[in-house]
Amino acid sequence: MIFVALSSGIRRHPMAINLLAGTAAFLAYASMYAFRKPFTAASFGGMQVAGIDYKVWLVIVQVLGYMLSKVRGITWIAEIQRRRRARTLAGLIGFSWLALLGFALVPAPWNIPFLFLNGLPLGMVWGVIFGYLEGRRGTELMGACMCASFIVGSGVVKSVGMWLMVSWHVSECWMPFITGLLFIAPMGVATWVLEHLPPPDAADVAARSVRVPMDAATRRAFLARFLPGIAMIVMAYIALTVTRDFRDNFAAEIWSDLGRGGDASVFAETEVPIAIAVLIITAFTVIVRDNLKALMLNHVLIFGGFAIAVGATCLHEHGLIEPVGWIGLSGFGLYLAYVPYNATFFERMLATFRVSGNVGFIMYIADSSGYMGSVLVILVKEFGGMRLSWATFYADTVMTLSGIGMLITLVSALYFYGKARRAKVLVGVPAAA
Repeated sequence: MIFVALSSGIRRHPMAINLLAGTAAFLAYASMYAFRKPFTAASFGGMQVAGIDYKVWLVIVQVLGYMLSKVRGITWIAEIQRRRRARTLAGLIGFSWLALLGFALVPAPWNIPFLFLNGLPLGMVWGVIFGYLEGRRGTELMGACMCASFIVGSGVVKSVGMWLMVSWHVSECWMPFITGLLFIAPMGVATWVLEHLPPPDAADVAARSVRVPMDAATRRAFLARFLPGIAMIVMAYIALTVTRDFRDNFAAEIWSDLGRGGDASVFAETEVPIAIAVLIITAFTVIVRDNLKALMLNHVLIFGGFAIAVGATCLHEHGLIEPVGWIGLSGFGLYLAYVPYNATFFERMLATFRVSGNVGFIMYIADSSGYMGSVLVILVKEFGGMRLSWATFYADTVMTLSGIGMLITLVSALYFYGKARRAKVLVGVPAAA
């Protein structure tokens, strides 16, 4: 009876839909991190395989699986039907959890391939969940809530993993599986709520365009129409993914270099304030009704995020801010640039040009490219003869790739604004299909 009443109330109040959907998406995606990121909180005793740190092998193979999942998702997520989402989500999470069981049962280093299997389904999860949210007037708010889990979820599950090892003496290899166990129930509840959301209404469709599966012909036409812009988006997103993913995967090593190794609280200490700030800023873009203006605002946020990351790193290198301030501010900048791509940028791009399709297709082109770059950078650090510390390598990566990202973002803004104007997208008037 409670669930029936809740569902009825939701349908009568659009803001209730936004808040409940955003909360459920946040909980679902944060729970996904419990199956992906806990192992990064462990150091694995400095074990080496073929002269390379064992943990580096784990990161590489999991990111490879995750990357391949993103590549497959370019077409698979673009074509997925709504009725299959909950069943698909359960299957993806279940497969990754079983892989963690294999990781726990098989002795190291022979358990390394299980991290590849663990990452293989998880790259699809974002597209399945975001499919519930896109094409609505409140998508920015919902998407911002979901994307806050990128920041909070990773930090929280690493804190949980370290707590299990320190307080409950769970071994490093069993810790990821048990962490996942703790988050199965929250994932189930969140999925149930998402499944019972009402579909976008007529006003949503009028404001944001119809969101439908995209077949091969539709995808080719979309690429032909926006190819220069998509190329710039992908390049900027690669720069972001490489830097953000390195910071996330090797946070324990970076903190160790900075004198905070083994501190379980440090992950949440820096990530929770970042999540709150980015959530508030990104969610407020929902008040901009004009889609072209909102698309330009997204470019401003992305450029600003890159600039903050560069500025924080410069201040740290000159001894003007402490390590916690540096990691916090640089992380805030990276996520301020990263979250719009995952929550609002493509939503407003489709709405500006009245494209009938879905966000998943273009997002997975960017994501798969980003994780290819992430794998390449890790390989270069480990096999390219570089002897930099984790913290120094992170600083150099921020300065180089964020600078490139700022330039690309400026050119991207000019491209999309010019294309919209040529298509006669006037203030408050959407372009023709």
